[in-house]
Amino acid sequence: MSRSNRERTEQTRQALIDAGRCLFVEKGYAETSTPEIVAAAGVTRGALYHHFEDKKALFRAVIECEAQGVTEAIEERSASHDAPRAALIAGTSAYFDAMRVQGRTRLLLIEAPAVLGPSAAATIDAENAEATLRTGLAAMLPEAGAMLGPLTSLLSAAFDRAAIAIEAGGGRRDYEQAIAALLDGLTDHLRR
Repeated sequence: MSRSNRERTEQTRQALIDAGRCLFVEKGYAETSTPEIVAAAGVTRGALYHHFEDKKALFRAVIECEAQGVTEAIEERSASHDAPRAALIAGTSAYFDAMRVQGRTRLLLIEAPAVLGPSAAATIDAENAEATLRTGLAAMLPEAGAMLGPLTSLLSAAFDRAAIAIEAGGGRRDYEQAIAALLDGLTDHLRR
């Protein structure tokens, strides 16, 4: 495939993802039709089905892009800190900033588990933001041992609940302080 064909193919795929994201945020997955998606993307139905098996596959691609965006924001912000606790605190702030992107909380935390199933949504998270959390916790709490996996899962769930609460009007600063207190409590507990 020539470079220009590859570029056109990628542009079409990205146009479908962008159009799908916009409509999924605006209307929700169930209320969004494939004719609306292709019209918004400016492509044919054939192009949609060339790139994606069905609407659910397109939705999964949207969710994967959103999850990668969150991960990139966390990694970028936490990389500038040498101390593991400082990196985790910076990552916390980056996570909440990334989740402020219009519709992201709804897509990742509400729609994804409902449409893709809890297991598939958890797998996407485990490969993205949760993976960065696990890495940060491993650096901060080397003594966690076998508890690292469960601690990562529990804290990841706390981050998600906090993002939903913040989206609903909860005080972000309060949630950031609560996460810091949880991290400090874990450190104190594991180092006894």
